[in-house]
This record gives sequence, structure tokens and C-alpha cells, in this order.
Amino acid sequence: MNSSFGDERLFFPATQRNRAPIGDVLAEQLQCTGLVLEIASGSGEHGVSFQKRFPKLTWQCSDPDPEHCRSIDAWIRHEQLTQQMPAALMLDVRDPDWLEQLQEPVQAVVAINLLHISAWDCTTALLRQSAALLPSGGKLCVYGPFSVDGRHVSASNISFDASLHQSNPAWGVRDQTTVLREACEAGLTLQNIALMPANNRMITWIR
Repeated sequence: MNSSFGDERLFFPATQRNRAPIGDVLAEQLQCTGLVLEIASGSGEHGVSFQKRFPKLTWQCSDPDPEHCRSIDAWIRHEQLTQQMPAALMLDVRDPDWLEQLQEPVQAVVAINLLHISAWDCTTALLRQSAALLPSGGKLCVYGPFSVDGRHVSASNISFDASLHQSNPAWGVRDQTTVLREACEAGLTLQNIALMPANNRMITWIR
């Protein structure tokens, strides 16, 4: 990532590559109106892109990193979306009190490239808290790389998983079967698994 814009905006190159295919799946899964909470929004580039693509939705970005929250707000200003998008929430999904930060009902929760670069307790917290937060019919959409039944889906994911473990032993490509089981135990029902470019997947659950 870098911040070469002369302000607080961060630039994550992957967002330029994956925002269109992610947006295509979200277009199929999300309601036309309502509040969408994005967990671990990073730079905010996905958030502003999806707010512009889905203008009838309200896209609420969040992140536990103050630098990321500043970048999100800078992107909102840069894209002239201050009337459509609320300011970023500094939110850690593992905090049991984070639900209290939300002022309006949430229709969907979205997490992009979170599970593999966080500890396992972030995954379980995301699933449990989303189930507690969402109304009946609400959606949780999670994007990223997954293995299936303990096996990686590509050679590149094997190398990627090894590099993640080298960076942080608590990180790693999550097993889809294990995540689906945890989600079911949390009270979420699997609705769709979309195969995405670069050996990624978008898993959607409904409350």
C-alpha cells in the first residue's frame, strides 16, 4: 500500500483488480436500499466504489486501524460522497460492545480480505456478531481465499498460505468447510458460494 496522493488516502492495488467482480456478486445478493456495514474496510477504496455503484444503499465503512479510518474519510471527501456516506467507524469485530456503535439497523455485513489476515477469533466473532446484528433476511458476504476440506484449490494458494504463516503464525487461508460449520452454529444459513478470479470466493449467508 502507499499514500502518494498528498493527503491521507491510502492506495491498495488489489482493490483496483477485484472491486468490479466483487461488485457484480454484491449486486446479486444485496437489497436495493438500506445500510451496509463493511468490516475491516482498509483504505476505503472498496467502500467509495460500492457507494457510487449502489447509490440507494448507505455504505458504512469501519476498521480497527486509525490510519485506515483516516484514509476512508479522505476517500469519502475526495469522491465527494460526504452527503451519502457516513464517516468511518473505528471498530474491532472482536470487541463485544461494537454493536452499540451502530445508530441504524443494518441490512447486510460485508467483509473483504479479512479472514486470512486476522486471527481465527476474528472469523468466529464476525460470524457470531453478524448473526446477532442482522435482521431476518439480512446477508453476510465474505470474500477471500479459502481451502476446501483441508485442501488448497491452487498451487498459488499453497504459496500464499505459507507466506501468511511466515508473516504471522495466526494468519492463514481459512478452510471453507470449517467456516461454514461455524456460521451454521452461529445461526447463519448458507445461500451462495461464488467462484471469483484469482482463486478467491464470495460466500453469502442469510440470517
